[in-house]
Amino acid sequence: MSALFISAFVTFLVVIDPPGCAPIFAGLTREATAAQRRSMAIRSVLIAACILLFFALLGEELLGALGVSLSAFRIAGGIMLFLIAIDMVFEKRTERRENRAEEVAASEVDDVSVFPMAIPMIAGPGSIASAMLLTARADGLAATAVVLGALLAVLLLTLVALLAAGPLMRLLGHKMEAMLTRLLGVILAALAVQFVLDGIERSFG
Repeated sequence: MSALFISAFVTFLVVIDPPGCAPIFAGLTREATAAQRRSMAIRSVLIAACILLFFALLGEELLGALGVSLSAFRIAGGIMLFLIAIDMVFEKRTERRENRAEEVAASEVDDVSVFPMAIPMIAGPGSIASAMLLTARADGLAATAVVLGALLAVLLLTLVALLAAGPLMRLLGHKMEAMLTRLLGVILAALAVQFVLDGIERSFG
């Protein structure tokens, strides 16, 4: 069982990539208050956990019944992620906030907990596919529980990474933060394109 846990843990750790999610979360929430960031971080992980647990236990049957492939998830998630990346690179989010600064209350900061953080950054096509595959391969209830335990452990690490991202980015200063936001936007765009390419390859390959 320990070998199964380690295997599942490493798989989820690589696919979900908590250290990679953290700076993107910080860039998307840089104008939010500490309380808002904390709330969005917790909500992001909770929503992602519910989605991943659902697909781990029932996803294969549901997708089969609906005739929807994981390739479709990859393509759709990639397109949505690319739109967010464009906003990060060209700072459209900042521009929109400045234009409505006198009209929007601080409590109405854009909530990124559902999209793009929970979906598709944490509960993306890769992590959904991994959850479905690992639970499908698990032999018996005990093995399934071990796989789900590994998933929850990685999600806990993801929550810690998101909660620590804001203070770390603040220490870097505004100019460095703006530069990193643009850089991460480019990386996010590349990740989005890769999602789409993977979806197309798996559809026609």
